[in-house]
Amino acid sequence: MRVAICVSWLNQVGGAERVLEAVHELFPEAPIFTSIYWPEAMPPHYLSWDIRTSWLDKLPFVRKHHRILLPLYPLCFEGFDLGEYDLVLSITSAFAHGVITTPRSLHICYCLTPARFLWNYKKYVEREEINRLALLTLQPFLNYLRLWDRLAADRVDHFIAISQVVRKRILKHYRRDSEVIHPPVDTSRYAIADSHEDYFLIVSRLVPYKRIDLAVQAFNELGLPLMIAGDGRDRRRLEAMAGDNIRFLGRISAEKLAELFAHCKAFIFPGLEDFGIAPLEAQATGRPVIAYAGGGALETVIEGVTGTFFHEQTPEALAETIRRFDDSLFDPEAIRRNAERFDKEVFKEKLRRFIEENYDEHMEKIQEV
Repeated sequence: MRVAICVSWLNQVGGAERVLEAVHELFPEAPIFTSIYWPEAMPPHYLSWDIRTSWLDKLPFVRKHHRILLPLYPLCFEGFDLGEYDLVLSITSAFAHGVITTPRSLHICYCLTPARFLWNYKKYVEREEINRLALLTLQPFLNYLRLWDRLAADRVDHFIAISQVVRKRILKHYRRDSEVIHPPVDTSRYAIADSHEDYFLIVSRLVPYKRIDLAVQAFNELGLPLMIAGDGRDRRRLEAMAGDNIRFLGRISAEKLAELFAHCKAFIFPGLEDFGIAPLEAQATGRPVIAYAGGGALETVIEGVTGTFFHEQTPEALAETIRRFDDSLFDPEAIRRNAERFDKEVFKEKLRRFIEENYDEHMEKIQEV
């Protein structure tokens, strides 16, 4: 089976790239088609992969300012020649599902979410703080891009959603059903420690929609120690808000991060996410999670077993939940077992089975024609 993988862009590392890496382990010989690729921003081992970029990648400024040219992305993905492939697997939150395949090819889309800048434009602009030039460029094309995105979804043979939240979104915007296969977590990188310390932990990109400001305000009131690992454009504002009990660690190594997870009192997850891998990484070390009761956290955190929820997205609600929190009530082994349900090998097996079942069915239909 000749396989091609399609992704929207490769210019930053996040949850989508975790999925890509697990898929690449399944199909290590498969070429990866993408609009742009910025090697300096990606892990070094990507250099050994067969990555094929579009004509957009030749533009000198696009790797750092890819949003300005969003109206051109449909053209670049429709321009890829995928005629030789039996299976096309797109991993995307925008555009990559719009590749054109032959009737013989099976196209499965692992949908991170329908594009937020198209289907939830107002909130997307508020949270992402898009620069004025990008806004002026994008807005006149929104209706066209929504129409293209909706029609492009019809080219996909099967959708996979990362969570029930995204499954509902796919049904709403694309009128397509999907199967949920949660993103992978490499639980083998984490272990339960013999003891833990008194600090609470956040691991996140520091951007406004992650709502790290809620945690900063809550811990300012509580005076308890909070460690924040990660970086982003919101860091300066958050540091200006924070008291002496809050430490910003910036970007840290994977080894150090595993230690921080294993020795924290609890992991704090204040944002509303489609899924959220970091809470499961904390659980892989046996540590409980305090999360906002919404989005993907409802599928990964079990109340009273692997963590607890706060139900209003306010500093006061979070602070009150932390006051009542008692980590001695949680069993680290039970917490880790929950994380193992989302392990990378589980993901790969579910995806492999989904592909095999649907590929066989697809080929039977092709042979009947």
